[in-house]
Amino acid sequence: MKMTMRWYGDDDKVTLDNIRQIPGVTGIVSAIYDVPVGEAWPQEKIIELKEKIEAKGLALDVIESVPVHEDIKLGLQTRDKYIENYKKTLINLGKAGIEVVCYNFMPVFDWTRSSLDYELIDGSNALIYEEETVQKMNPLKGELELPGWDTSYGDGGLEELLKQYQSITEEDLWKNLEYFLKEIIPVAEDSGIKMAIHPDDPPWSIFGLPRIITNKENLERFISLVDSPNNGLTLCSGSLGVSPTNDIAELVRYFGGKGKIHFAHVRNIKRTGEKSFEEASHRSEDGSLDMYEIMKAYHETGFKGPLRPDHGRMIWDETGRPGYGLYDRALGATYLNGIWEVLKKDKK
Repeated sequence: MKMTMRWYGDDDKVTLDNIRQIPGVTGIVSAIYDVPVGEAWPQEKIIELKEKIEAKGLALDVIESVPVHEDIKLGLQTRDKYIENYKKTLINLGKAGIEVVCYNFMPVFDWTRSSLDYELIDGSNALIYEEETVQKMNPLKGELELPGWDTSYGDGGLEELLKQYQSITEEDLWKNLEYFLKEIIPVAEDSGIKMAIHPDDPPWSIFGLPRIITNKENLERFISLVDSPNNGLTLCSGSLGVSPTNDIAELVRYFGGKGKIHFAHVRNIKRTGEKSFEEASHRSEDGSLDMYEIMKAYHETGFKGPLRPDHGRMIWDETGRPGYGLYDRALGATYLNGIWEVLKKDKK
């Protein structure tokens, strides 16, 4: 297992110098953030990012994410142009020695929350999702805009985009995903890149949009679309774990046993309703997930890939990108590394 940390580039308040001081963290998860969605990433930008990270004694272990253009998800005639650009990006990443690329296939909106700074009982601030609140929101009125969302549709484009999705069913989205995979996975194979799809977050439909990467059955269907060792998963415990029907440790054992987990997001959540949750600290007792059992499942399946603590609370008066402060994620990394050390020693 390689412990990594997400870094959002030079504008990130959390610096590479901060990250390199967290015990046991050896890798960085990052991306190119100034290239418009759908355009190919230039080789020189990738090399610049990699060299900047390596200069601090860290490794660029994962690219998260290479966004998928909406025309690809919609299955429009223009998709082939964007798929060709995606292939060029993968080729350039492969030349730079990148081994894992995380991406998602969520229509229009990426991860969704109803509040970014909800005050928990201990006084810390966390991301939360309250279904009742989200159902009352109207994204067309700007009532829901979250960091990291792709807003390349421009002013007034969101309404048209949502209209286009009104005729897209889950089966349509599956077909468009299969088309995409059959085009890019051979390029990923040739480039030495493991493609790792991220689950939908949360794993249910929002605003009437289809979401399909949500549970064991759908994950199994996904890996069956293209039978390749390079076609796999980013298994995110927090995204899938908000649904009580998803047993994360069992999913790790099942898909990890098949060698299909290329990247791991390990974080805890606290379910507060049927479709509502708070993002908790990483400790098992603070949330609804058994983090020891999850890490044990990774250890038992011989997981050797990159793993990162995911969203953290804002603690000790820290401010910054919601979910991606330094302190709580550092605590999470240390906690997970502690569990891993015990698992290694118990095995002996």
